[in-house]
Amino acid sequence: MVQGIAIYCRVSTTDQSCERQERDLLSYAAISNFEVFGIWKETASGTKNNRIERSLMIALSQSINAILVTVITRWGRSIIDLTLTLQSLQNWDVSLIAQTGLQFDLNTLQGRVIAHLMASIAEFERDLVREKVRSEVVAKALGKAFSRRMAVKYLFATFTPTW
Repeated sequence: MVQGIAIYCRVSTTDQSCERQERDLLSYAAISNFEVFGIWKETASGTKNNRIERSLMIALSQSINAILVTVITRWGRSIIDLTLTLQSLQNWDVSLIAQTGLQFDLNTLQGRVIAHLMASIAEFERDLVREKVRSEVVAKALGKAFSRRMAVKYLFATFTPTW
Protein backbone atom coordinates (compact mmCIF):
# COMPACT_ATOMS: atom_id res chain seq x y z
CA MET A 1 0.00 0.00 0.00
CA VAL A 2 1.35 3.42 -0.96
CA GLN A 3 1.40 5.95 1.86
CA GLY A 4 0.46 9.55 1.19
CA ILE A 5 2.96 11.88 2.81
CA ALA A 6 3.73 15.56 3.11
CA ILE A 7 7.29 16.86 3.16
CA TYR A 8 8.33 19.54 5.63
CA CYS A 9 11.60 21.45 5.24
CA ARG A 10 12.79 24.15 7.63
CA VAL A 11 15.87 26.29 7.95
CA SER A 12 16.55 28.76 10.74
CA THR A 13 18.00 31.75 8.89
CA THR A 14 17.55 33.48 5.54
CA ASP A 15 21.13 32.68 4.47
CA GLN A 16 20.27 28.96 4.56
CA SER A 17 18.33 26.98 1.94
CA CYS A 18 15.83 24.12 2.01
CA GLU A 19 17.12 22.73 -1.31
CA ARG A 20 19.22 19.89 0.16
CA GLN A 21 16.44 18.83 2.53
CA GLU A 22 13.88 18.85 -0.28
CA ARG A 23 16.14 16.87 -2.62
CA ASP A 24 17.01 14.28 0.05
CA LEU A 25 13.39 13.88 1.18
CA LEU A 26 12.06 13.49 -2.36
CA SER A 27 14.68 10.83 -2.98
CA TYR A 28 13.79 9.06 0.28
CA ALA A 29 10.08 9.24 -0.59
CA ALA A 30 10.72 7.68 -4.01
CA ILE A 31 12.80 4.85 -2.54
CA SER A 32 10.17 4.22 0.16
CA ASN A 33 7.33 4.24 -2.39
CA PHE A 34 5.60 7.22 -0.74
CA GLU A 35 3.19 9.40 -2.68
CA VAL A 36 4.11 13.04 -2.01
CA PHE A 37 1.01 15.24 -1.60
CA GLY A 38 2.92 18.45 -1.03
CA ILE A 39 6.09 20.14 0.10
CA TRP A 40 6.06 22.82 2.76
CA LYS A 41 9.16 24.96 3.28
CA GLU A 42 9.87 27.77 5.66
CA THR A 43 12.54 29.86 7.28
CA ALA A 44 11.90 30.08 11.01
CA SER A 45 13.47 29.21 14.31
CA GLY A 46 12.74 25.72 15.58
CA THR A 47 11.82 27.23 18.92
CA LYS A 48 8.92 29.24 17.51
CA ASN A 49 5.49 27.66 17.68
CA ASN A 50 3.84 30.06 15.25
CA ARG A 51 5.34 28.71 12.04
CA ILE A 52 2.86 29.39 9.26
CA GLU A 53 3.79 26.59 6.84
CA ARG A 54 3.88 23.99 9.60
CA SER A 55 0.48 25.17 10.86
CA LEU A 56 -0.96 24.86 7.34
CA MET A 57 0.50 21.37 7.03
CA ILE A 58 -0.98 20.31 10.38
CA ALA A 59 -4.39 21.64 9.31
CA LEU A 60 -4.23 19.55 6.12
CA SER A 61 -2.68 16.50 7.77
CA GLN A 62 -5.98 14.65 8.15
CA SER A 63 -5.73 13.67 4.47
CA ILE A 64 -2.24 12.12 4.66
CA ASN A 65 -0.59 9.18 6.40
CA ALA A 66 2.69 10.77 7.44
CA ILE A 67 4.89 13.83 7.50
CA LEU A 68 8.47 13.38 6.36
CA VAL A 69 11.37 15.47 7.76
CA THR A 70 15.13 15.06 7.50
CA VAL A 71 15.63 14.98 11.29
CA ILE A 72 13.32 15.58 14.25
CA THR A 73 14.90 18.99 14.92
CA ARG A 74 13.47 20.27 11.63
CA TRP A 75 9.97 19.73 13.10
CA GLY A 76 10.78 21.45 16.39
CA ARG A 77 13.30 21.97 19.16
CA SER A 78 11.04 22.32 22.18
CA ILE A 79 9.95 19.35 24.28
CA ILE A 80 6.51 20.82 24.88
CA ASP A 81 5.94 21.75 21.23
CA LEU A 82 7.12 18.38 19.93
CA THR A 83 4.96 16.49 22.39
CA LEU A 84 1.83 18.54 21.65
CA THR A 85 2.20 18.42 17.87
CA LEU A 86 3.05 14.71 17.84
CA GLN A 87 -0.03 14.00 19.95
CA SER A 88 -2.21 16.07 17.61
CA LEU A 89 -0.86 14.18 14.62
CA GLN A 90 -1.35 10.87 16.42
CA ASN A 91 -5.03 11.74 17.01
CA TRP A 92 -5.43 11.83 13.21
CA ASP A 93 -3.32 8.67 12.71
CA VAL A 94 -0.55 10.69 11.08
CA SER A 95 3.04 9.65 11.73
CA LEU A 96 6.10 11.85 11.78
CA ILE A 97 8.92 10.09 9.96
CA ALA A 98 12.51 11.28 10.10
CA GLN A 99 14.66 10.45 7.08
CA THR A 100 16.88 8.49 9.45
CA GLY A 101 14.04 5.96 9.62
CA LEU A 102 12.71 6.91 13.05
CA GLN A 103 8.94 6.84 13.26
CA PHE A 104 7.13 8.27 16.25
CA ASP A 105 4.03 6.28 17.08
CA LEU A 106 2.72 7.69 20.34
CA ASN A 107 0.33 4.75 20.73
CA THR A 108 3.25 2.64 21.93
CA LEU A 109 5.45 2.99 24.99
CA GLN A 110 8.55 2.80 22.81
CA GLY A 111 7.29 5.52 20.51
CA ARG A 112 6.55 7.86 23.40
CA VAL A 113 9.95 7.24 25.02
CA ILE A 114 11.84 7.80 21.77
CA ALA A 115 9.86 10.95 20.95
CA HIS A 116 10.50 12.43 24.40
CA LEU A 117 14.17 11.45 24.32
CA MET A 118 14.69 12.99 20.89
CA ALA A 119 12.83 16.14 21.96
CA SER A 120 15.06 16.45 25.02
CA ILE A 121 18.19 16.07 22.94
CA ALA A 122 16.96 18.63 20.39
CA GLU A 123 16.22 21.16 23.13
CA PHE A 124 19.60 20.52 24.79
CA GLU A 125 21.39 20.99 21.46
CA ARG A 126 19.53 24.28 20.88
CA ASP A 127 20.55 25.52 24.34
CA LEU A 128 24.22 24.62 23.71
CA VAL A 129 24.21 26.58 20.46
CA ARG A 130 22.59 29.56 22.21
CA GLU A 131 25.26 29.53 24.94
CA LYS A 132 28.07 29.31 22.39
CA VAL A 133 26.72 32.30 20.47
CA ARG A 134 26.41 34.31 23.69
CA SER A 135 29.99 33.43 24.61
CA GLU A 136 31.23 34.55 21.20
CA VAL A 137 29.40 37.86 21.48
CA VAL A 138 30.92 38.53 24.92
CA ALA A 139 34.42 37.57 23.74
CA LYS A 140 34.15 39.83 20.68
CA ALA A 141 32.91 42.71 22.86
CA LEU A 142 36.00 42.24 25.04
CA GLY A 143 38.21 42.14 21.94
CA LYS A 144 39.19 38.51 22.41
CA ALA A 145 39.28 35.70 19.89
CA PHE A 146 36.88 32.89 20.71
CA SER A 147 38.09 29.49 19.56
CA ARG A 148 36.29 26.16 19.50
CA ARG A 149 38.46 24.96 22.41
CA MET A 150 37.45 28.02 24.47
CA ALA A 151 33.78 27.42 23.63
CA VAL A 152 33.89 23.81 24.80
CA LYS A 153 35.73 24.82 27.98
CA TYR A 154 33.18 27.56 28.67
CA LEU A 155 30.16 25.34 28.01
CA PHE A 156 31.34 22.57 30.33
CA ALA A 157 32.35 25.07 33.00
CA THR A 158 28.89 26.70 32.98
CA PHE A 159 26.69 23.67 32.32
CA THR A 160 24.66 22.40 35.26
CA PRO A 161 22.43 19.39 34.71
CA THR A 162 18.75 19.97 35.57
CA TRP A 163 18.02 16.41 36.55
